[in-house]
Amino acid sequence: MRLTYCSYFHEFKHPFGVSSNTRKNTPVVFVKIEKDGLSGFGEACLPAYLGETVEQTNRFLEKVKIVLPHLSDLPCVQDLLDRIDLLDEGHNAAKAAMDMALNDLFSKIAGKPFYEWIGTQKPQPRATSFTIGIDSEEKLIQKIQEAEKFSILKIKAGTKDDKALIELVRKHTTKPLYVDANQAWTDKYQVLDLISMMKENGVLLVEQAMPVNMKADMRWVTERSVLPTIADESVKRLIDLENLEEAFSGINIKLMKCTGLNEAIKMIAFAKKKNIQIMLGCMAESSCATTAMAHLMASADFIDLDAPELYTNDPFSGLRYEKGLIQVSDGIGLGVQAKDEMLPF
Repeated sequence: MRLTYCSYFHEFKHPFGVSSNTRKNTPVVFVKIEKDGLSGFGEACLPAYLGETVEQTNRFLEKVKIVLPHLSDLPCVQDLLDRIDLLDEGHNAAKAAMDMALNDLFSKIAGKPFYEWIGTQKPQPRATSFTIGIDSEEKLIQKIQEAEKFSILKIKAGTKDDKALIELVRKHTTKPLYVDANQAWTDKYQVLDLISMMKENGVLLVEQAMPVNMKADMRWVTERSVLPTIADESVKRLIDLENLEEAFSGINIKLMKCTGLNEAIKMIAFAKKKNIQIMLGCMAESSCATTAMAHLMASADFIDLDAPELYTNDPFSGLRYEKGLIQVSDGIGLGVQAKDEMLPF
């Protein structure tokens, strides 16, 4: 097996604002693994809040590059991923890129779409939310209008007055909403009040309402909440989910956090066993990683896989958005194709 990788920047159509920052682009490292004339692709998307840089990712991939030829005789993808995981702690996005590329490659070698290769049915079209970042009133209205084909909007909260934000959004759309606070709220009584107000205004769920270190307060809120409370930053890998301690009623699984598809599948199985609701999300990835996650849609309660629609320069093709519904192709592997003119592999 031969590993190559390259760096890239995703450019947003509009500056993307969350409670902690606003950015115009997102750095990415794409990987390609070649074997027997076939190629598998993966993606490490690296927004600043993930805490992983391009330089760190490249250094980790160099370690993988050295050992990968010696792992070719391992019996399955999971064994390969276990060995890669042990190379160093962290580097979850880089590990996710390797996971995607290996699963893409080996399902191509088997001549099957990834969903079939893992023994599941082709996912049926699902509605995804479309994310509206924090912005001025004029820009918010523009973004809502541009999201016309999507049936659910995801509103980034954490402003000076989130009640006013929801009231503003409601002036311009009646669509159901997801609200993501990105850890912005810190008073549990105010959080409960906000959730009740949002329930009355057509909000379906609230994501990561409070900081990661406020688990006890978040558990208090979840016990009383009239809406599902979804963990994002509080849960990266399976071990975090196992230690959730009922602080949230649901989780947002993202490939960049959890190290890839194999870990995501384990987390889905655990969540279903514990009656924890499941959202499948993304970290502003291209169609490469977003398509990979879309193969697991049948297992989810909520879908938030809109990232390719936020960019001007997606270097991959894969899933399709038709009237706000995600469609997964019948192609072998993950069903993604690199646009050769955009990536220097």
